[in-house]
Amino acid sequence: MTWLTQITMGSLFDGIGGFPLAAVRNGITPVWASEIEAFPIEVTKLRFPGMIHVGDITKLRGAELPPVDIICRGSPCQDLSVAGARAGLAGARSGLFMEQMRIVREMRLAEKARGRESVNIRPRWMCWENVPGAFSSGKPKYEDFRIVLEEIVRICFPNELIPGPYPYGWPDVGDLTAGDMFSIAWRCLDAQLCGVAQRRKRIFLLADFAGPLAPRSFYLMYLTKRKTAGRRSHRCTDSIRPGR
Repeated sequence: MTWLTQITMGSLFDGIGGFPLAAVRNGITPVWASEIEAFPIEVTKLRFPGMIHVGDITKLRGAELPPVDIICRGSPCQDLSVAGARAGLAGARSGLFMEQMRIVREMRLAEKARGRESVNIRPRWMCWENVPGAFSSGKPKYEDFRIVLEEIVRICFPNELIPGPYPYGWPDVGDLTAGDMFSIAWRCLDAQLCGVAQRRKRIFLLADFAGPLAPRSFYLMYLTKRKTAGRRSHRCTDSIRPGR
């Protein structure tokens, strides 16, 4: 299984290469990146000369991209942010989240067509980053993050329905699991707790399409950072039952 020997990564909405930088610092190889702005592309060409630039996400086909073990992406946040007009996933910019999901589906379907199975189907993992406003945006309120979770779950369970968090809203820390077959975990992290001299909160979501590793990865970090933060965080756990 390739993911046990050398983990590879693709980066969507790459910007100046934050995800590739984190990847190489943790022994992961960034293979390709999608970005449309000229200056960030020049930055990443300099920093990661071996990384392929594949262009506009709306013109990509997941089946034609080099398969990778993990796809990372920080989709546009303007329509989700509390500082914006709050158009949510219905907005033209934040709605590009659906393009990300299309690419993941297409790549996994192509992998299955090649005869790969279970943990060998790529991408095995997906990482998504966005603003905390994603927890509350949408109509009705909280709907957009429910859609995010449902779209990711449907990569493996096409008919699954994810309920909303009404009336209390989404917690800063949570997970969805289906035994040893699938898992999602998310955390809202603050840059000031990671060595940066500013408060900058972001949601980080990790999905494991073939196993239980997503919650384990995040909660180990959560327990460590909770001691540092000195405040109480929320945690919720749910289970997914395929074919419900």
